[in-house]
Amino acid sequence: MLSCVRVQHRIGRNERRSAAMLFYVQLIGLTFGTIVYLFLIALILGHRRPRRFERVLFFLVLALFLMYAGGLLALNSQLQYGTPPEPTRLFYSALIALGMLFLVPLTAHTHLEYLRQVRGVALSRFVVALFYLLYALPVTMVTLAGMTARAHPKLGFAGFLASIIRQVGLAVTVSAVIAAVLQLRIARSSRDATERGLFWWLTGASALIVFSPLMGPTAGIMFVPGVGNLLPAVVVAGVLPGALLIRYSLRHNFLEFGAQRNLVYALSATFLALLYLALVRRVSGWLEPVLPPEATAAILLFVLVFLFEPLERAIGPALHRRFHERVERLQRLTVQLQECARRGDLSQLIATAERLIRAEFGLAAVVISVPRDLAREALREPGGLGHAVQIPLVKEGQEIGLIEVASTGSYLTGETTAALEFLAEQLPAMVDLCRLLEEKLRLERELAERERLALLGQMAASVSHNLRNPLSSMKTILQVQLEKPDLPFDLRHDCALVVGEIDRMSAKLAQLLKFSKPSVNGQAVAAVALAKQTAALFSRDAERRNIRLEFDCPAGEIPVLASEEALSEMLSNLIVNAIEAQPNGGRVRVCVSQVEEHLEIRVEDDGPGISPQTRSRVFEPFFTTKATGTGLGLAIVARRIADIGGAISCESPIHAGKGTRFTLELPIRGDGKEADAHDSDRR
Repeated sequence: MLSCVRVQHRIGRNERRSAAMLFYVQLIGLTFGTIVYLFLIALILGHRRPRRFERVLFFLVLALFLMYAGGLLALNSQLQYGTPPEPTRLFYSALIALGMLFLVPLTAHTHLEYLRQVRGVALSRFVVALFYLLYALPVTMVTLAGMTARAHPKLGFAGFLASIIRQVGLAVTVSAVIAAVLQLRIARSSRDATERGLFWWLTGASALIVFSPLMGPTAGIMFVPGVGNLLPAVVVAGVLPGALLIRYSLRHNFLEFGAQRNLVYALSATFLALLYLALVRRVSGWLEPVLPPEATAAILLFVLVFLFEPLERAIGPALHRRFHERVERLQRLTVQLQECARRGDLSQLIATAERLIRAEFGLAAVVISVPRDLAREALREPGGLGHAVQIPLVKEGQEIGLIEVASTGSYLTGETTAALEFLAEQLPAMVDLCRLLEEKLRLERELAERERLALLGQMAASVSHNLRNPLSSMKTILQVQLEKPDLPFDLRHDCALVVGEIDRMSAKLAQLLKFSKPSVNGQAVAAVALAKQTAALFSRDAERRNIRLEFDCPAGEIPVLASEEALSEMLSNLIVNAIEAQPNGGRVRVCVSQVEEHLEIRVEDDGPGISPQTRSRVFEPFFTTKATGTGLGLAIVARRIADIGGAISCESPIHAGKGTRFTLELPIRGDGKEADAHDSDRR
């Protein structure tokens, strides 16, 4: 009998010891969960990226924080009071109930927004609507809890909260199942190693939460004393997703949270200080029978003085390694930009610098202007959040450009600002190198083009010498034969056909000679009169093709630096192309106008337009889309306009998906204004 009593006593003592151990496991798990999710809240708030995903993630983390904070308050109240007062019970019960109500819909919504906004996955409307329907779950839970509270009116508001919290195990399990399924899909479809590793770990953590009820007893393990229960394994496993997100954010810059190093350091120091103060308070309570709490607190705070040197020795190497890592990354970035500058493409250098700087420092936006565009509106932080700064690019005391950056956090850290200022000192030299190489490549291309054109000119002269004389002789003989009155009709028809083909071949040879022949510059040409005269030459041809030829010009004359032959040749080619582009009739409009320091001549048509692929090649020699064309008409125009220092551009379509506009820009002679005034006085 005595042995049975001893065995029962030993079993009871073991049970009490096991219950106490599990209780403290819960206490430690809730403490760490509260700290982890509070740290994530501060990290997300500091990042402040204006995307729906970050906002939904913030509310999910807030819900988890409320649950852990409420549970921690419940256990501490039990330790402090034994039986917690009613206001305290209501407070921590309300925290847990509020977090638990929205846990399921926020878990699903966060993963939905990650798939849509971060991964760019297109989801069907049915799937999206199904996810949003989960927000009806809190309403259902509140309704059921209200019905239960009305059935037991004596319990009051505490009974209402207790009815909600009793379903905490089901809510956690459903949320973990939803998270595990979606995380598994993301992990299996991800191509990024960091993202794939994180979501495999998150899938394992969610599965652990689902199966954690199988890991221990449920009796007596109270999550909220007197209200509901939850296993210590679930409490501990629930910390893992937050801990994984923090680890990947800091080590792998996941979601660009880790770019805010100063914020991370400040948060870490703050949490360590809070933990130490909590330790001071706890130890003061334990030693209260021996020492007054104030004396214990003073001793523990004074001990910190002796910890400064060991802390400095421990933290110093880490900060030194961090500094070297940042310098090495900055040097690698500079090397990448220098390699890009050696390609001799300034626009590509600027685009690459914007992309690399944004990725390196986790910025929301980066804009580099070389030279500075005064008409453009200054860069602003996205969504009105964060901080925007401007760093000038200075060369020999003069500003040659501007770097504008915007962060998603509250302010740019001093570390990031110093790195950006260093890059601003390096970029002007890269821009100069890029421009020099760009000019070198341009000169090399121009030299190669001139050599090619010189060879083409020699070939054209040789072809002209060897072919034009025989063709002229053939034409003369055929014309003599055509003058015979007794020439048979069939033979006369064939001779006339051959004469026409000879004329066509002679015209093509003449066009080839024109392309290889340089134009004469430096003359003052009355552009308006010449354009009007050239357009009039094609009026009959336009009427015959049922095309309306319009001409729009200023009242005064505008002299340009060109040759009459070159300008007439350019206009003729453009007008002929515009007419031939409309075989079924239409409109051709020639407009002459002065724009600032140059003359613009626009030739527009209502034809079918030019495709982007064709538009990029229309000025190449021998490129044509016509069955009988030589491909030299627009090439001659481009050659002539380049010889006189002007420019040509092509725009298509120009209205209703149709039409083409060629614009010639010609340099105006310096005394153009005086000539206009003279013409006005004479009229």
